[in-house]
Amino acid sequence: MAKTGYDGAARLARLADALDGPREGLPGLFCLTDPERTPDLKALARALPDGAGLILRLFGRDELHAQAADLVTIRHDKGGLCLIAAEPELAAEIGADGVHWPERWLTGAHVRRSHGLISTSAHSPSALRRAQGLADLAFVSTVFPSRSPSATRPMGAFRLAALARPHSMPVYALGGVNTRTIKRLNHLGISGVGAVGALSGSTQF
Repeated sequence: MAKTGYDGAARLARLADALDGPREGLPGLFCLTDPERTPDLKALARALPDGAGLILRLFGRDELHAQAADLVTIRHDKGGLCLIAAEPELAAEIGADGVHWPERWLTGAHVRRSHGLISTSAHSPSALRRAQGLADLAFVSTVFPSRSPSATRPMGAFRLAALARPHSMPVYALGGVNTRTIKRLNHLGISGVGAVGALSGSTQF
């Protein structure tokens, strides 16, 4: 049987779940949606492995908002979590598991409007320190070389581990993560990984 992007996502989830950082019942793999790399959100939500997390980044697009409740249901039916980026009212309305705040929007005021889990992105040591007091988990990037247009110079696995070590919160690697590069995170105290377009069949996530 031919391999598909679905097979890669399932393997990535298994490898992520085997990482040894603190996770407190959270999944090892989260997929973050992107309008260009994950255009079919329902197909993505159905194809993600059981238990994996999905972070919906809707970017104010009405056609994506219209799907949000169905996407939460799909992930819940597969035992997974679904967070909504930067829209706490929508997250509460449709029964999502929490809210993802981009680094620049992670503030005490925004967190107080949120419910459930709070995730965030962090691109510097100071951002990660701020996240420790406001969020439940943080996605740190850019870890490995990535073709993403937002990718910065990759820090590598050991730099990521050094950033994560002082913090008790779960730290997830983001940027250039795939079934090969994730193996460099073993035994470094990293909690899991974030992937963008994990079902595209690409070697970069």
